[in-house]
Amino acid sequence: MCRFLTLVLWAVLSFEATAQQAAIDSSKYPRLHTFTAAEDQAQMMQQLGIKKLRPGPSGNENAPNHANYDEATANPCPQLPEVLTTKSGKKVTTPEQWWKQRRPEIVEDFEREMYGRVPENTPKVNWKVKVTDNEFVGRIPVIAKHMIGEVDNSAYPLVNVNINMVVVLPQNVKGPVPVMMMLGFPSLPSPAQPSLPDLEKINIAFKEMMIKQDPEMKAIFEKYPAYLPITRLAGPSFFAPPPNGDSPPTEQLLAAGWGYCTIEPNSIQADNGAGLTRGIIGLVNKGQPRSPEDWGALRAWAWGASRALDYLETEPQVNAKQVGIEGVSRYGKAALVAMAFDQRFALGLIGSSGKGGATLQRRVFGEAVESLAGSGEYHWMAGNYLKYAAAEAKFGEKTGCDLPVDSHELIALAAPRPTFISYGIPEKGDAKWLDQTGSYEATVAAGEVFKLLGAKDLGVSNDYNTERMPPVLTGLLDGELAWRQHDGGHTDAPNFQHFIPWASKLLEYERMAK
Repeated sequence: MCRFLTLVLWAVLSFEATAQQAAIDSSKYPRLHTFTAAEDQAQMMQQLGIKKLRPGPSGNENAPNHANYDEATANPCPQLPEVLTTKSGKKVTTPEQWWKQRRPEIVEDFEREMYGRVPENTPKVNWKVKVTDNEFVGRIPVIAKHMIGEVDNSAYPLVNVNINMVVVLPQNVKGPVPVMMMLGFPSLPSPAQPSLPDLEKINIAFKEMMIKQDPEMKAIFEKYPAYLPITRLAGPSFFAPPPNGDSPPTEQLLAAGWGYCTIEPNSIQADNGAGLTRGIIGLVNKGQPRSPEDWGALRAWAWGASRALDYLETEPQVNAKQVGIEGVSRYGKAALVAMAFDQRFALGLIGSSGKGGATLQRRVFGEAVESLAGSGEYHWMAGNYLKYAAAEAKFGEKTGCDLPVDSHELIALAAPRPTFISYGIPEKGDAKWLDQTGSYEATVAAGEVFKLLGAKDLGVSNDYNTERMPPVLTGLLDGELAWRQHDGGHTDAPNFQHFIPWASKLLEYERMAK
């Protein structure tokens, strides 16, 4: 019922937006282009002078073009870009050099070659509360708000962007509280249910509406006079056991005195190449195709997360200095990108992020640069990223070895803030395709920046070529940079019971009951 009500509300909002759009005189604005993903990718290749891309490997190990899983051939260029050496060859030995010289160089390379630039003229977001509900999650009283972030589209009304978010804050602790922002599909956790008399009125009105819509419903309802189309959800169980490590992460957060919010990435930017002339990217570009340095979906999702953080900074019950960000898989990539480019995020939990996230681009193991440049995923990245999968182009051939940056530097951009890299195991569904080893090596290599800035790294050497990934369930959690591989699948849920106390300790947060 909770998911149903959320979808109904979202459908109403979409209908209202469509009705408003129909009234717009489109002749006053540049034509809104519509491409398939293949057409959009082809026009970007034409801009870049690329005639042919190398196809990505298959995830099917029995296919002729299967991905490489042999460590002996996984490192065609084992030397990573030196994170603490400037482009002029100068060693970075002080925090001041990092912040003023080296970090801006790395940011520039990531923006130009991988994730794209956020335009200076991005529109404002006006957050509106659609639903405020006092609920119980298990034993915990919460206030839950369904928020819509209306993006100003006055410059190009042909594209509407409404960011979908739910904020849930505990009401049994003294605030302000830390909040974990989670990338996924938002829903109210446990909507307050109507009383029995109110539910009876709702069912009477609902039946009358159904009969008016379809007179044949009258005979069906008369055949089953006691049937109630709408029923109540089960109420809160105050006798249920308290949350533990097997409970949903949201319940674990609330039990620890944290709040959480969930933001829907697809409401910011569609997860496909055909949507690049819509969403926030299309809105800013006024319905025109991207240029090679324009932002991709990962950067757009991260931008949306930053706008959600803008709202959280206005919530009195939220400690805006202690807002973290979390995501898994493609949303793990976006969470790490958000951490890298917005230093207001206090910490991050990066789950199973693979290529484009925490895994080294240069490694040829499982998912490849060619995979991200393919028609199904290229929209995550800036157009320039396609160059590194080029087989035939005016500039010749390039590979991941030609990238000026790699993922150890992306993780380093989060320093010295607490950053927890999480993976599962292939046997349970966190596929080898994600290259857990490549992510561990990147995390090791990023450690020297954390140490330079006065934080603790994994507690191992920073020699990524010799350090070996620790056994499953062996967490390296003594510093601001953390690693743990759980024994579950493609999720970070099993690591929340370790993440929450780790994060609370580093934030010096202790739950205080009201």
